[in-house]
This record gives sequence, structure tokens and C-alpha cells, in this order.
Amino acid sequence: MATPIYIIEETKLRRNLQLIADIAAKADIEVILAFKAFALWKTFPIFREYIHSTTASSLSEARLALEEFGALAHTYSPAYTDDEFPQIVTCSSHLTFNSLSQYRHFHERAAGVSLGLRVNPEYSEVETLLYNPCAPGTRFGISADKLPEQLPEDIKGFHCHCHCESGADVFQRTLAHIEEKFSPWFSQLEWINFGGGHLMTRKDYDTGLLISLMQKFHQRYPWLKVILEPGSAFAWQTGPLVSHVVDVVEDKGIQTAILDVSFTCHMPDCLEMPYFPEVRGAVHQDDNLGSFVYRLGGNSCLSGDFMGYWQFDHKLMIGEEVIFEDMIHYTTVKTNTFNGITHPSIAMLHQDGTLETLRAFTYEDYRNRMD
Repeated sequence: MATPIYIIEETKLRRNLQLIADIAAKADIEVILAFKAFALWKTFPIFREYIHSTTASSLSEARLALEEFGALAHTYSPAYTDDEFPQIVTCSSHLTFNSLSQYRHFHERAAGVSLGLRVNPEYSEVETLLYNPCAPGTRFGISADKLPEQLPEDIKGFHCHCHCESGADVFQRTLAHIEEKFSPWFSQLEWINFGGGHLMTRKDYDTGLLISLMQKFHQRYPWLKVILEPGSAFAWQTGPLVSHVVDVVEDKGIQTAILDVSFTCHMPDCLEMPYFPEVRGAVHQDDNLGSFVYRLGGNSCLSGDFMGYWQFDHKLMIGEEVIFEDMIHYTTVKTNTFNGITHPSIAMLHQDGTLETLRAFTYEDYRNRMD
């Protein structure tokens, strides 16, 4: 197999989609796809068998929703711009403003779109500050003390995002804070969007608790349509990134297997979050003690383009595969062409066992970014 390559597995994708569709039906909510975590548009025909809407945070994502998914987007951006806003409106069914000043500046130009405000409950259990939208000084959303008692007449919904790959128990605790802060305004609304980060396809996720939370929420506020917009949940554990060892070097007793992929270019969340990915056939450990222990290094010129340590059950040889599990969500939308190194192809392993290349990257992709 030519590498590097991301492989999304259709069987696993459909498994996740069916689970999400079942939860949405039982909980009487709408679950939509967030492009910021997954935007492989050639898979959208499969998605449309299970869901009907997507969420966008830019003009490009809003256009992708309309032109490739075939439905108007639920759009939110920290700040819209005058030159892009008219086109964003034409691509959107719902449009959320991050601040009251943005609302005042743009709302008269958004006729025909259901408008909302992003609110900040000032509570989140996300520990990594890089991913915590409710951290002190956040630029996201409006706190309850800044909202007028009577909302503007054209505001129909609230959008609240404060999770990151979280469980239903976290949502249960967060929901209590959201209701405490913002339920006085619920009677003025038609919908509420509880954002992303609901990792309902993870094996230990309590789907029964989520369904129960939403059923009870409907009993309290039967007029409110509930929307969730996870990204990771759709593509969770749906496929790997396959690489090859191109060299093995040693310094000060540390062996580094240099691969034909890059952490900074092709797996940036590993360095940003940070987290240690699962490597097929290897066990991550805290030091380089033991036999067949390697630090895994990328092939860019960034000094810190490495992670480690992993223990294999054999000596790594040049040319053998190293497979990083669960590399479809977020990873595929955050890659870059730093250093001009070869970008992984993207392929789908279909249910009948055939492997279809969805995208192969070339020199022109690198060059044209600077054109």
C-alpha cells in the first residue's frame, strides 16, 4: 500500500451514523455534523441517509453545506465580516451571533434566517485551556448578566458550546448550569443548540443518560427544539493513518523511527491537545526503557516533530508499516503542507472490501496555496 494514507472505513462510519440517528429519534433531538471535525465531502451521500443538516463556522464551510451536503447550514462564527456576510446568509438556515454588537451590526441583513445568540454558562469541565470555550476571558458567547431581560424579537435561539469529547455525565452537570443561568429566557425562544463535544459513539458513553436528559428537558420546555452538533462522534474510531518507517536513528540511547508522516503536519492535535495516539501493535510508555522501544518521529524539519515512547514486539525495520488508529476526526481537516512534505492520500474502505482513493495530493496542491 502506498503511504502515507488516511483510510476511512465505511462499515465503521455507518455504525456511528446509525447509532447517532437512533439516539436522535429516541431523544427527539436533531444531531447535525460539525465540519470543523469532519468535512470529507465525498462521504456526504452516506451521511444524508442518516442526518439532514450540518454546522458551519465560516463562509467556506457554509458553502460546503449548501453545495456538497445539499442543505442550508446552521452557521456560527466568532465574528462575521461585511464582505462575507451576504453570502453566508444565502447558505444558512440558522445563524448565531457571538455578541450583541455583532447582532446589532448584522441582523437586519439576515432576513429569512432563524437567528440566535451564543451564550456562555461560565462552566466547562474541559481541562485543556486550548479547548475550553468557557475559560476566564473567553472570546466566545454572552454571559447571562449581559443579556437584556427581553430579547430582540428576531432572536429565536440560544447556542451553547462547552464540551470536548465529553460524556453524558458531563452534559448532565453542564445542563444544570445552563438552565440555572439562561432558563428565564427560554420562553422567548424556539430552539436551543447545545453545541458539540458530545462523544456519543465512544464505547463508554452513556447513551441512555443522554436520551433521558433530553426527554426530561422536553417535558420542562416542550416548545424548544433541541440541536446537538458533535463532530468527533461521527468519525470516532472510523479509520487509521497508515505510514511507513523510512529510517531509524539513535542519539543518547534514544532510538527514533522516522516515518513518512508528520505530527505537526498530519496529526496536529497530538501536539496541540496533547494526546498520545494509539499505535497498532505497540504500547505507549513513559520512558525508553526496555527492548524495541522507539520514539516516533515525523519527516518535517520541525525539531519537535516527534512523540514517544512506544514499545513494539520486534525490531522496527525500514519499510514496515506503522499504523496510527483513529485518525479521521479533526486530523483530516487540520492538516497542512508545512515543509512541502507529502500529504497523506485519503481513501475509503468500502463494505465490499474495495479501497477507493478519494483524494491524492500533488505538488500542485502545495504550490497553489502560495499562488
